[in-house]
Amino acid sequence: MSGPAVLVVRPSSLGDIVHALSLVSDVEAQLPGAAIDWVAEEAFVPLVALDPRIRRVVPLALRRWRRWPPGSQALRELRSFTADLRAQRYDAILNLQEQFKGALVARLARGRRHGLDWRSIREPIATLVDDVHHAIPRDQHFIDKARALAGAALGYPVRGAPRWKLTPPAPGPLAPTGPYALALHATSRADKLWPEEAWRGLVAQLAQAGFTVLLPWGDDAERARSERLARAASAAVVPPRRSLPEMAALARHAGVVVGVDTGLTHLAAALGTPTVAIFTATDATLAGVARTGTHAEDQGGRGRVPTQDEVLAAIGRVRHRALRC
Repeated sequence: MSGPAVLVVRPSSLGDIVHALSLVSDVEAQLPGAAIDWVAEEAFVPLVALDPRIRRVVPLALRRWRRWPPGSQALRELRSFTADLRAQRYDAILNLQEQFKGALVARLARGRRHGLDWRSIREPIATLVDDVHHAIPRDQHFIDKARALAGAALGYPVRGAPRWKLTPPAPGPLAPTGPYALALHATSRADKLWPEEAWRGLVAQLAQAGFTVLLPWGDDAERARSERLARAASAAVVPPRRSLPEMAALARHAGVVVGVDTGLTHLAAALGTPTVAIFTATDATLAGVARTGTHAEDQGGRGRVPTQDEVLAAIGRVRHRALRC
C-alpha cells in the first residue's frame, strides 16, 4: 500500500536532527507506506541515513557554498541540488528548520509547505514562504514540536513516547573489548563546557568502576583537552578521530554515555544507551535527553552547573534502570 510522499527540511544541527527523527516512527505507525525524504547538510547525511525508513537524503552544502565566489562550482552544485530536490512532487513538505534559510530550501521543493506560525517559530520571517502555518506551543522540547508539526500537517494525532529506529554499523576493530564509557566533553559553545577539574574526577571514578573511558574529539583543541583529561586514569583512552556513523556505533554499545549538551549526547540517548547530559547554559526542559526515556537523565541547567557527585549519582541511576530492563 502506497502512502503520501513527505519531505522533511531540517538540515542541521546534529542534536536537532536527532530530535526531529522521532517523527519518522509516528508517520510509519499512522501512515503505512509513506515515503519520507529528508534535506540535510552534507555533514549530517550519514546521521539521517542511520534510519533505514528514510527513503532518500538530499545533501545540502549551504555552509560550503557560502565560502565560494559567485559563478563558481557552488552555483553548479546549487543547480544540481535544486534539480534533485524537485525531481519529486511531495504531498507535504515539513519545514522544521525554524530559520529563513530552511524556508528558502523548502520553497525550492514542489508540494504543499507546512511550517510553524509566527508565534511558534524562532525567526518569524521564515513563515512567509510556507503555505500552511500551524500553531505549536513554542516553549516545549523540540522532539515534541517536530512530532506535533508532522501530526498537524499529515492529519494524525500524536500519541505515546518518542521512538527512534537508528541502525549504526557494527563497532570497528578498535572498539574496546570490555565495558566502556563515552565521555563527551566537547561542544561548539564555550558556555556549555563542564569544568575540566570535574571531568578529571569523573574519568577517574568511571575507571575505578571498571570502565575504559573513551574521550573522543573533533578538532585540535578538543584533542588537547581529551589528552589532558586522559591523564586522570590509566584506563582513559583518546581514540583516533571517528566518523559520525562510527561514533554512533560506539555510543550504541557503550555501558554509559556522559556528555555536555551536544549532538552526540542526544544521539546516544536516542539510541537507547544509558545517558547523562550535563547542562550549564541551556534549558534541559527544552533540549534535554530525559525526553527520550527513563534510560536518560539531565543534570544542571541554565545558570546551574551540576557537581561531579550529582553526575555520578545520575550515572548510577540510569545504569540501574538499564540493568533492570
